[in-house]
Amino acid sequence: MKNIIIIFFLFFSNSFSQELDATVNVRLQNIPESNRDALINFENSVKDYLNNTKFTGSPWSYQRIKCNFVINISSAIDEVTYIAQVFIVSQRNQIYSGKPSQLLNIMDNNWNFLYEKNQSFFFYPDQFNSLTSFLDYYALLIIGMDNDSWESLSGTPQFNRASNIVNLGINTRFSNGWQRTSGNFNRRDLIEDLLNEKYRPVREGFFVYHLGLDIFPKNKQKGQENILAFIKRLEEVRSKIDLRSIYIKTLFDAKSQEIVEYMRDYPDKSFVRTLKAIDPPHSAKYDELLR
Repeated sequence: MKNIIIIFFLFFSNSFSQELDATVNVRLQNIPESNRDALINFENSVKDYLNNTKFTGSPWSYQRIKCNFVINISSAIDEVTYIAQVFIVSQRNQIYSGKPSQLLNIMDNNWNFLYEKNQSFFFYPDQFNSLTSFLDYYALLIIGMDNDSWESLSGTPQFNRASNIVNLGINTRFSNGWQRTSGNFNRRDLIEDLLNEKYRPVREGFFVYHLGLDIFPKNKQKGQENILAFIKRLEEVRSKIDLRSIYIKTLFDAKSQEIVEYMRDYPDKSFVRTLKAIDPPHSAKYDELLR
């Protein structure tokens, strides 16, 4: 009974963990000195905004979600207009081991925004702002993925709000990254996939998978069976989903190495064939399971 209470407490608390514990690193090497001076406080401003904004409005705040934003500002169009590439990673800890599990691993190459020196950041989610709407989108995505990992489909409210931001951004002059572009990562396709009913079994399996990670230290066999159940669920919907989708790519960019780690000694290796069919870009990693 004591263990059940502990699990419930941790589960319930994390389900409503809707503040971020973000680290931010801004790289300015590729822009002129004059622009670097204008961006001198940019890193701290982004960090403060991510860590001090209540993106969901929930009163619950038990454990902040660890995430990292590496922002490479690649060019300055003028004194206030910038282009950046942003690497975003988020994670949550497993219940018994405390070991981190990566939830997101994204490279976004198309962030165009306006910023003036010492500019203040304000949270207005119903108004598009080239700077803060980008941060709002990823904050909601991070929170939604975290919630999905603790309770099946519980990230939907955050994904819906992120979708609203996409709709605000696609018709602005900063539409790069918000508009759908063939073959490239874009914020619109990712959030539409997450909300598309045909990917519902994948999201449900995402919860089953993380439940397996959580119980792994106490019951390794059951933990691996949960991971296997997730893989089988992907196989069941394989013909109904687009394996080239940004959501599927994003999912396996975060999870492929972890799957190899936890399934390395699973005796029946037939699941490897499924993984390689669903996630060809990481086939070399899955081959490690056959050695």
